[in-house]
Amino acid sequence: MTDVPGVRPISIAIIDDRPASVELMQSALQNLDVETHAFHDPEQGLEFILNHHPQIVLSDLVMPGLTGMELLERVVEFDPTIDVILTTAFYSTESAVEAIRKGAADYLNKPFPPNLLRARLEPLLARHRARLEALALEQSLASQASFAGMIGNSPPMWHLYSQIQRIAPHYRTVLVTGPTGTGKELVAKALHQLGPSAAGPFVPLNCSAVVETLFESELFGHVKGAFTGATHDKVGLFEHANNGTLLLDEIGDMPLATQAKLLRTLQQQEIQRLGSLQTRKVNVRVIAATHHDLRAMIARGAFRQDLFYRLSMVELKVPSLTERDADLQLLTRHFISRYAAQFNKTIYGLTYRAQLLLRQHSWPGNVRELENVIGHACIMVMGTMIDVDDLPDFLRTPEAPPEAPAPLIAPELSSLEEQERRLLTEALAKTGGNQSGAARLLRISRDTLRYRIKKHNLTV
Repeated sequence: MTDVPGVRPISIAIIDDRPASVELMQSALQNLDVETHAFHDPEQGLEFILNHHPQIVLSDLVMPGLTGMELLERVVEFDPTIDVILTTAFYSTESAVEAIRKGAADYLNKPFPPNLLRARLEPLLARHRARLEALALEQSLASQASFAGMIGNSPPMWHLYSQIQRIAPHYRTVLVTGPTGTGKELVAKALHQLGPSAAGPFVPLNCSAVVETLFESELFGHVKGAFTGATHDKVGLFEHANNGTLLLDEIGDMPLATQAKLLRTLQQQEIQRLGSLQTRKVNVRVIAATHHDLRAMIARGAFRQDLFYRLSMVELKVPSLTERDADLQLLTRHFISRYAAQFNKTIYGLTYRAQLLLRQHSWPGNVRELENVIGHACIMVMGTMIDVDDLPDFLRTPEAPPEAPAPLIAPELSSLEEQERRLLTEALAKTGGNQSGAARLLRISRDTLRYRIKKHNLTV
């Protein structure tokens, strides 16, 4: 039994064409805190597995139609994290070896006593419960580490949260800086939500997407006849954001002529529609965001110094993903939950080697790139665990193949023998010493794993 809230019981599919065998196995599993689903038709059992992702499958080897060996192959191909135990009254060493090589977690000869089945299931149940508990804890941590729509529990993020809380009640203008993809718009939304204009509109404008000749009309509006094509009066974004917040994203791309008019608007808190002599008072809090170095732009005459000082009375710097790498797991879990729900899939997380591949990536696109990668993986994954093959191709580079991820190999471990020993040790530790699980993790047969364990004199 588990004490972690939100952890559901382990699901076990029992597939056997003989009702007496099914009843025996169900009876043996009665007090194990598991959900059992019995099928006499192997095709129906396979359909259940593909649709409901049980953690463990107990299948007879010899059945009419779909055999247990064929079922094993289909399940391993679909989701290698599902443990399959084959049972048979027609035991042979050849079939047992074949089953283990094809990925079976165990092989039992009928008839077997209930206590033997429970003993064989015990390590598998413990491993799956640990995985489900870890998932529940990750989800709990992700919810606790959420601040105004942002996810993070690292020191750089707590520093940012603290700054936002102090600034939000008082700011008129804020400059938010940071690399592309770090979540600058989320920071702007947090400032808006926690500030005095929260009841007003939040209006974002991507300055890099506006045609230069239409900038003034976009920001300040125009009157009918102000220029060719101005067939009616138009309200600008400053008026639209009145009593709220205007986000000027990528402000470094704003033309110099528009910068001068923006400066006057910020100073006077009034706008003048293009083609009009009348001024209009506005009450707008302005957040400017950029990935550019505005000080360097000022030095080369590409950005107004006076506007910079008006905007940057308070400057918030959003950390890159490499500066907050402790948040990688939280963010990954957050995006998996989001896209699993969007795509109506059951996804528990990433395999160990997929996690290693993510950890070694430099993430030049920051959180936005991570979201893109996880979204891609959630579309591609067929089982309940995202593996290396589900990740985008660009992550699998020749310099860092999935079979030997860089984080596992310290710079001083140049020997291939030492690297192989380290990988084996890590895989066995991750699976609690379960050789079938370690073999699947490393994508090798259990016989190969045993050979390498013996070769390196490892204690299991």
